Amino acid sequence: MVLSERPRPTREAVIAAYGRTIPDVIGPRLKVLFCGINPSLYSAAIGHHFGRPGNRFWPALHAGGFTPRLLSPYEDGTLVRFGLGLTNLVARATAAADELTAEELLSGAALLEEKIRQYRPRVVAFLGVGAYRTAFSRPRARLGRQREKMAEARLWVLPNPSGLNAHYQLADLGKLFARLRRSI
Repeated sequence: MVLSERPRPTREAVIAAYGRTIPDVIGPRLKVLFCGINPSLYSAAIGHHFGRPGNRFWPALHAGGFTPRLLSPYEDGTLVRFGLGLTNLVARATAAADELTAEELLSGAALLEEKIRQYRPRVVAFLGVGAYRTAFSRPRARLGRQREKMAEARLWVLPNPSGLNAHYQLADLGKLFARLRRSI
């Protein structure tokens, strides 16, 4: 079966994914550990990061030059071969990120720091400036490289690649991802 031909989960399967988690794609000394806010219900239903068809993470990753071809969410486990990884600030799946509390984001930041100390990525790239601002108490944070580090990892903030984020088109996301790649 071709990856793009995998059946979509049923509406019931997506609803049943509420609160589920997706395993991190992580390994030691990655170039970049991408950190999402939390999994969508769709992603949790299929068990792969950035799984919703409208999510632009995979196209932006490719447009930014991180991968030699456009990968499918079902190939998320191959990212480690490229020196890349995936995690989330909050592990539980929700229908929307605004269902998360500030306390969950703050707690997620502490857990993320433990992962960074253990795996030692060069850069941690957060996918969502609003969640980053809340989780790290940086209300004025902007996109791009951050001044502070976390456990020796450089911090970078990128826009949320969700298809719901209309502020950034795919071409814009690709340019921002490419800027991160060039900085490594």
